Amino acid sequence: MTQLHGILVALVTPFTDDKTKIDEARLKAHIEDLVAAGVHGIVPGGSTGEFTTMSTAERKQLTELCVKFAGRVPVVAGTGSTSTAEAVELSVHAAQVGAAALMVVPPFYDSVNLEQLKELMAEIHGASKLPIVYYNIPSATGLTLSPAEISSLSDVGVKYLKDTSGNAPDFTELVFGQDKVTAFNGWDSLTFYGLAAGSPGGVWGAANLIPELAVQLWEAISVKGDLDLGRKLWTKVWPICKFLESHNYAAAVKTGVELRGQPTGGLRKPFSLLSPELQAELKNLMQKAGAKTV
Repeated sequence: MTQLHGILVALVTPFTDDKTKIDEARLKAHIEDLVAAGVHGIVPGGSTGEFTTMSTAERKQLTELCVKFAGRVPVVAGTGSTSTAEAVELSVHAAQVGAAALMVVPPFYDSVNLEQLKELMAEIHGASKLPIVYYNIPSATGLTLSPAEISSLSDVGVKYLKDTSGNAPDFTELVFGQDKVTAFNGWDSLTFYGLAAGSPGGVWGAANLIPELAVQLWEAISVKGDLDLGRKLWTKVWPICKFLESHNYAAAVKTGVELRGQPTGGLRKPFSLLSPELQAELKNLMQKAGAKTV
């Protein structure tokens, strides 16, 4: 079974210009661009991928297309839902079409407790037989778990963690307890810290627009152990991360992908790409970092 590591891209979902469908050609071009840059996995169907605006059929289609286009690069399918039945249905489908793992966010309207969360994860894992990446995002789910509680999810099929809590001390505790759950950073501006602390990688939306820099940063810190080089790269990357986190995240990332030269079709309503003024600001940050722009 594939051991997840490295730069896992929290993938944007390209739409047609009228936003009524997933644009297969644009998705293929974007994934091929990321794979050519050296990323280690793609994670479709998450927050950055606008999963809350998509139908069940579209989410299944997205997973199928990503598995088809990613080739040897593992696909971690986002299958979380406010409905257990839908989450299980999506997870079983992901297993059937070749996903390597699942990323599951708990219900994000009415909060669940730890016991209910374990029941959910056990049901998803039992039905799909795939390892689960637990998407820890308390700001969206209202569920805050201690490191010990997160580690206990290993009993019900959770093998990995995407930590988007922004809680660096708790994340560090999980990094040093990786015998149960392997912790990946999921908070852009903590990427350097997470890698330096010993995390094997990150689930990273910014990698959609700066994949080469993302891979270089991971290689410098996690492969070479060269913190000096890592810091030099991070001085280029951090301003971009800070910018993305300062705006609607999916909108900012999709805007960056457009600036890279990959059409995305924009965002589904009620959201939209950033204003021309903010686009110019992001383009300037990308150019200063030496990232590709058009």
